[in-house]
Amino acid sequence: MKLISLSAVLVCIAQLPAQAVEGMWMPQQLPQISKALSAAGLQIEPSRLSQLTEFPMGAVVSLGGCTASFVSPLGLIVTNHHCAYGSIQYNSSAQRDLLKDGFLAAGLSEELPAAPGSRVYVTVAVTDVSEQVLDAKTLALSGKARFDAIEASQKRLTAACEADAGHRCQVASFYGGLQYQLIKQMELRDVRLVHAPALGVGLFGGDADNWMWPRHTGDYSFYRAYVGPDGRPADFSPSNKPFEPKHHLKLATQPLKEGDFLMVTGYPGRTNRHRLPAEVDFTFSWEQPSRIKLMGEQLALIKTATAGRRDAEIALADRVAGIGNYYKNMQGQQTSFEGSDILARKSQTFAELKQWVSADAGRQALYGADMARVESLLAQRQEIARAEQLLAYTSPRLLDAARTLYEHAQQQALPDAQRKPGYQSRDVLRLSQSMETLQRRYDEQVDKSLSAHFLAQYLTKPAAQLNQPLLAALGLQAGMDEVAIKARLAKLYGASQLNQQAQRMAWLQRDVAAFKASDDSFIKAAVALYADDEAREARDKEISGQLGQAYTSTMKAMIAFKASKGEAVYPDANGTLRVAFGHVQGRKGAVDGSDWQAFTTLRGIPVKHTGEGEFNAPAQQLAAIKARQFDKYAVASLDSVPVNFLATLDTTGGNSGSPVLNDRAELVGLLFDGTLDSVIDSWDFDLKKSRSICLDARYMLWQMKVVDKAEHLLREMNAL
Repeated sequence: MKLISLSAVLVCIAQLPAQAVEGMWMPQQLPQISKALSAAGLQIEPSRLSQLTEFPMGAVVSLGGCTASFVSPLGLIVTNHHCAYGSIQYNSSAQRDLLKDGFLAAGLSEELPAAPGSRVYVTVAVTDVSEQVLDAKTLALSGKARFDAIEASQKRLTAACEADAGHRCQVASFYGGLQYQLIKQMELRDVRLVHAPALGVGLFGGDADNWMWPRHTGDYSFYRAYVGPDGRPADFSPSNKPFEPKHHLKLATQPLKEGDFLMVTGYPGRTNRHRLPAEVDFTFSWEQPSRIKLMGEQLALIKTATAGRRDAEIALADRVAGIGNYYKNMQGQQTSFEGSDILARKSQTFAELKQWVSADAGRQALYGADMARVESLLAQRQEIARAEQLLAYTSPRLLDAARTLYEHAQQQALPDAQRKPGYQSRDVLRLSQSMETLQRRYDEQVDKSLSAHFLAQYLTKPAAQLNQPLLAALGLQAGMDEVAIKARLAKLYGASQLNQQAQRMAWLQRDVAAFKASDDSFIKAAVALYADDEAREARDKEISGQLGQAYTSTMKAMIAFKASKGEAVYPDANGTLRVAFGHVQGRKGAVDGSDWQAFTTLRGIPVKHTGEGEFNAPAQQLAAIKARQFDKYAVASLDSVPVNFLATLDTTGGNSGSPVLNDRAELVGLLFDGTLDSVIDSWDFDLKKSRSICLDARYMLWQMKVVDKAEHLLREMNAL
C-alpha cells in the first residue's frame, strides 16, 4: 500500500476560511494555514510556530499527562494546580497538609522533590518514520504478526533515538495507524515543587464547579526542573542545578480583553473525531454509561471508607480527583450526545464514503474489502469489552502490583530488544518509582472495600461467563456474596507483604524461580494468572493487528474522500504537541439559558465562599478582596481583577496546564478546563458551544503578590 504523505493529506488546508478555529494542529502543519492565522490576529510569523526548538514552542513542555511551560531562565515551570496535585499530595500528611494550606519555597534549597516518576519532557525533534514502520514486509502481514512487526520497528527506532543519553523517544501513530512519527524529547528527571496555592484557591469550587461556568479557580502551581552539575538530565541530587532552557515565556505586557486573538500550545491526550459509527454507537450506548455507573460507585465507596481519616483522604486524594474528573466529563459527554444527531451524521458520512468507494472500481479494489472487514472486527472487540470490563475494577491493587512485578521478572530473562514495551531497560526506573509511589497512595481498608464490592457484582454472572483462572487464583466461587468475599480477601491481604515498600522493591530484583517458590498470597495469585494474562494479551494483539490493517485502509479512504470534496483532515489528538487558536469570547444563550460573560472577577469569590468544603477561600484572600487591594492587576472596565476567562480554543484532556498565548506569543493565562456541554468536542466539534476555561495570568500574579507574598518568584519571572 502506498503511503499518503503529510503534504498530500493537507493539500486543501491552505484554503481554510480565516475564521476557522476547529483543529488541534501539528506544528509542522501551521505554515499551510498561515493565512487563516494571520487573518485571525496572529502578529508573529506563523512559520515560527513550526520550529520546535525555537521561541515560543521551545518553552512548552509535557509532564506526561499535562502540559506546562518554562517561565524563567532558571527552569521555573508553570502548570495547573491539578497537574501538580499528585506531587502536592505526595508531600502532604495530616501533620503537614500542603494540600489544604499550600506551599511556597523561600529559595532553591526549600523546594521539594516532586512525586517519584515526575518528568518534564522537552520536545526537540519530530521525524516521519512511516516507511520504516510500515515497510513492504510488514504491510504483507496480518493479525498478531503485523502487530508484533510494528511494535518491533517502534522499539528499534526508539532504541536508536535514545542512544542519545538523556532523551526519551516514542513512535506515535496518526490517522489510525496510517502514519508514524518519531518524537524525541529531552527527559528531565529531577523535578521539584516550588509553589502551590492553598486548596481554597487552586481547587476553589472543587467538583461542584468542575467543567462549569462561571469559574473562580486559581488552577496554577510551579515546578522547577534540575539537571546534574554537567548540565545533563540526572536523577535527584542535592548537587544538581536548575535547568536553563533555551527559551522561556514572558508575561503579557498589554491587557487581555474580549475578542483578542489567542493560541494554545500543548499536548492534548485523545480525541475521537474520526471514529466510525459502530464505535460511536458502542461508546455511548453501552461502554460509557457502564463506566459512569462504575466510577460513581468507586467515588461513593472511597468517600465512605475514608470518612474521618485524614491520612486516608490524603492518600486517596489524587485518585479521587482523577476519577471524579473523568466521571463528570463522561456524564457531560453522555448528556450532550443523547440530545444530538451525532450518530446520525456519522452514519450518513460513512454511508457516503462507502458509496464513493463502491462507485469506482479502482477505489473498491483498494479499500472495499477492508472497509467491510473493519466493522466485523470492531464487533468482535466490543464483545470482549462487554465480557471483561468489570474485571478491571475487581483486582486488588496489591495483586496488580504483583502481576507487574512478575511480568518484570519474566521480561528480564529476555534480551532487551525482545522485552515488552514498559519492561525494557529504559523502563526500570519508572517501574521502580511506581512501586515507591504506591506507598503514599494506598489504603488497605479502601482497597478491600472496592475489590469486595466489584467482585460481588462480577460473581453474579453465570459461571460460564466468569474468568475461571481468576476465581481459582483468589479462591473465589460463582455466586459468593460480599460477606464471604470480604472474608476471603482478608486472608489474602493477611498473607501478603506487598503492602510494605521494601518488599515490593526487593521483588524487582528477583527472578521467575523466586516468584514460583513464593508463599506470598498475591505473588502466588500473579503466578497462577500469568498464563491466562498472556493468552488474553495474545488474543487482543491478534485482533488489534487485523483491525489496524483494516482501519488504516479505511482512514486512507476517508482522507481521499474528504480531499475530493476540498476538505482537510487533521489527525485526532494522541498526546503529541499541537497548536489551536481562537479568541476570548463569552457565549450567548448558554446551556443554562443565560449569557456567559467572557471574564469572571474577584467579586465572585466571596459570593461563592461558604467557609467549608469546596468553597472555602483563604481568610487572607477574602480580606484582600474586601479591602480592594487590587495592586496593578485591576481592569477598569471590570472594576476588579479578572480570575478566569472563556475562549474558543479547540482543546481536550492533556491540554491542562497549556500556556495560553496572545498574538505576540506572550503568556496571558493557563488552560485548565472546558464547559460541561462542550466536552463532547472530543467526538464532535461544535464552534457555537465549544468554550475552553482559562486561568487569567493577572489573577495568578495578584494572588502570588498580594496574598501569598511570592515576590521572589515574580522577580524571577520579571513580572513585578
